[in-house]
Amino acid sequence: MIVVYHQNYKVVEINNANKTLTFSGKNVARTLFEMAIAFPDELVIWCHFDLKSNLNFSEFDTIFHHHKIMASYHPFQDSFLSDAVGYIEESPFIKINKKVRYPTWLMNSSVGGIYASVLLALKDEINFSNDFDYFLLSLAKLVMPTGLLCYSEPKLLKGVLNHTNKISKKNNFVLFRLVRQHYRKRKVILLFLNLFLYERKISVLPLLFSFFYFQRKLKNNLLDNIQVQSTKKVVELRTIDVIIPTIGRKEYLYDVLKDLSQQTHLPKNVIIVEQNPNLESVSELDYLKSEIWNFGIKHIFTHQAGACNARNLALAEVKSEWVFMADDDIKIDNNFLNEIFLRIKKFGANAITLACYEPGYSSNKKHKMQMQWGSFGSGCSIVKKQFLEDTKYNKGFEFGYGEDSDYGMQLRNLGIDILYFPNPEITHLKAPTGGFRTKPVLVWQNDTIQPKPSPTIMLYKILHLNKMQILGYKTILFFKFYKTQSIKNPIRYFSNFQKQWNRSLYWANQLKNQE
Repeated sequence: MIVVYHQNYKVVEINNANKTLTFSGKNVARTLFEMAIAFPDELVIWCHFDLKSNLNFSEFDTIFHHHKIMASYHPFQDSFLSDAVGYIEESPFIKINKKVRYPTWLMNSSVGGIYASVLLALKDEINFSNDFDYFLLSLAKLVMPTGLLCYSEPKLLKGVLNHTNKISKKNNFVLFRLVRQHYRKRKVILLFLNLFLYERKISVLPLLFSFFYFQRKLKNNLLDNIQVQSTKKVVELRTIDVIIPTIGRKEYLYDVLKDLSQQTHLPKNVIIVEQNPNLESVSELDYLKSEIWNFGIKHIFTHQAGACNARNLALAEVKSEWVFMADDDIKIDNNFLNEIFLRIKKFGANAITLACYEPGYSSNKKHKMQMQWGSFGSGCSIVKKQFLEDTKYNKGFEFGYGEDSDYGMQLRNLGIDILYFPNPEITHLKAPTGGFRTKPVLVWQNDTIQPKPSPTIMLYKILHLNKMQILGYKTILFFKFYKTQSIKNPIRYFSNFQKQWNRSLYWANQLKNQE
């Protein structure tokens, strides 16, 4: 392990196994690469000199449990980059939960680490900077989509409560530069507009200076030669239950069960929640009892419709070490569950979402990289059972949108990252809606002023995004919705849009408080 200590963005000391190393220059970023070249198999740590005594060495093996991990931590409230970055990015990687291990590209110079093998793979592609914080942000933002797992990790440090913060370098020049170099050009204009609309800031100079920079990009395959094998033991029993909510898809569900019965690694139990809102109805799934299955079946029949309720009922019945959250209209290969466990063990993952596409979906549009996922798929994800006790599908989202994204955020706020794997792939048949489904009556559908966006979408945003992210979404929605609605007078449209936005906020808060 190599530890590079720095102060005022200059290297002041380098240690390797309690031995002090010499170094050729003061630039922290260049020094990291020098150490990587000299020690290609080592973990390279950076740390502000004032935090030297707080390094939590005993946790490093657990934190960096495979070679495609980058982690840092900033123990103070303020940050190098302005929260205004939320105006142009709605992802869950912006609003960091500092109490847990949390996925984010917002790296920091206070403390952090990365394997030398990653630095070596990037050494000819990454631009150096005298500003070490900006260098770290840029590196993580560029490499995270190519498969490097980036985290805010509080366990890097111990006992930092008495330290004062020495990093307070927020300015709009840095923010505009970062947006120009890592996002589409129009995002720079959007940032300028949002700062004016919501903060009454006219950032003309930062905007103009940003156009002196060019967009940065990386090849997707730079990390392909880095071998991953996690030292974490996340799989012990190798047992898995499958949960399937269903309504009116008897034939499709049967095919799913047949696929599961032919797995090379069989599920222990399949938990089926059958819904039929007709109070006179009974189950139509006769084959559950008339045929012999090579796994246990738990069948729950309910007259209460709703995917959130159905999934919560099913999750309460899970007994195995893992759970596969499936849909009732999917196709999977015979080696599907076996491949899942191989990937879970390889990456030490506690939650994964798998590629799920309709038949004939263009391969050019598919996500082909393993990466940290910004969402969650309720019909294509696998989660370790121990985390089910602290999570549930929020019934405020029932019959709306956002329940799966909300569930994913619950996991992240427990310190559980969600990894996306392009394989094994699930085929989603998109079966026709069951014939006896009834269209729910939403409490706001008779409002004179219809909420915009949908209150369930707004609910997700007020639960999990910061203020800037919500306002940035509002600006984009304002322009997008203008094209599809009938009011073409801009002043009248703005007035009406504001009323619809306020109604959405009202109903979202009603949903938030109903549980």
